Amino acid sequence: MAAPTESTQVATRNVAAIFGVTGLVGRELLRRLLSESKWKVYGIARRFESFPTQNLNYHFISCDLLNAQETQKKLSIVQDVSHVFWITWAGQFPLDSGECCEQNLIMMSNALNAILSKTKTLKHVSLQTGMKHYVSLQQTHNLKEEVCFHDEDCPRASEGYNFYYVLEDLIKERLAGKVAWSVIRPGLLMGSSNRTLYNVMGCLCVYGAICKYLNLPFVFGGTREVWEEVCMDGSDARLVAEQHIWAATNDEISSTEGQAFNAINGPCFTWKKIWPVLGKKFEVEVPQDMFLSDFRFATAMSDNKKVWQEIVATEGLVETEMEDLANWEFLDVLFRCPVKLLGSRKKTDQLGFTMRSNTMESILYWIDSMRNDKLIP
Repeated sequence: MAAPTESTQVATRNVAAIFGVTGLVGRELLRRLLSESKWKVYGIARRFESFPTQNLNYHFISCDLLNAQETQKKLSIVQDVSHVFWITWAGQFPLDSGECCEQNLIMMSNALNAILSKTKTLKHVSLQTGMKHYVSLQQTHNLKEEVCFHDEDCPRASEGYNFYYVLEDLIKERLAGKVAWSVIRPGLLMGSSNRTLYNVMGCLCVYGAICKYLNLPFVFGGTREVWEEVCMDGSDARLVAEQHIWAATNDEISSTEGQAFNAINGPCFTWKKIWPVLGKKFEVEVPQDMFLSDFRFATAMSDNKKVWQEIVATEGLVETEMEDLANWEFLDVLFRCPVKLLGSRKKTDQLGFTMRSNTMESILYWIDSMRNDKLIP
């Protein structure tokens, strides 16, 4: 049998378009795809890459997806794509608002218009949403209710807006049963990026660094329920990236009707157990009474922008503003979340995706990763 020609090899190569390539999961997905020679990757993001990837199989595209003309022009080169990974979103408006739904609809519509009009090779679209698919923040749940582990067949929340639903419906409509698609639903994402609005690792690391620099006690501010109880699943960016690839390339589960998969570490965690370990990792004072219900990060930390600049300069870190890594309002909301965001792994386990992560180990790993990236001291 004759050996495949160079043109044949190129023709059969998988070609990925990662929308949100500079984010927590986008960076890890890019790294994993490029580690395999069978992938060529286009990475799309609005802003430039802080950590540019040099690889002959990679092309970065800076594009404002809210601009239809720019999107058509910038994505005109993406004609050979076989797999789309949608890991981006517009966060200008509150998550549970109609404006948020509209902006995200426009972004994906513009991107799909550009891609579907150019390519004949598209095999799969993988959409990343989250565990908030199962609840509405406008509902009045009580954390003391019986714990519910949501599976992928749970009905949509009946109250409020959720842009996740808008994107799922758009994909179903535009692909029209001709292209396979999947939805990946992680919990609290843990990874390394300075391009992510809701970045819990960035928040914790900046908080720890400031506490050490100013000799402040490392306290937890939130509700006692969130402090003591299992309230949310952790999702390591490495696991989520691997699950994207698994869902997008597994012919046995691929479906033009769409498949949803929870993407969570597995074992549950509590902040009460994690907090003392974090303090030791950051080399800060952890008081005996670590929990303070009236402590708010936005109040205590927001005036420390110059302090962070001093830390960056003193430690020789990548130049960032405090808000590039830390979103104090997000941390206050996270630690006072009125609903439990917990999911079941039963479906993915039964279908053969058995990768798991320990959330404590995930957190410690990503602290070290951010240190290696020189984002934190």
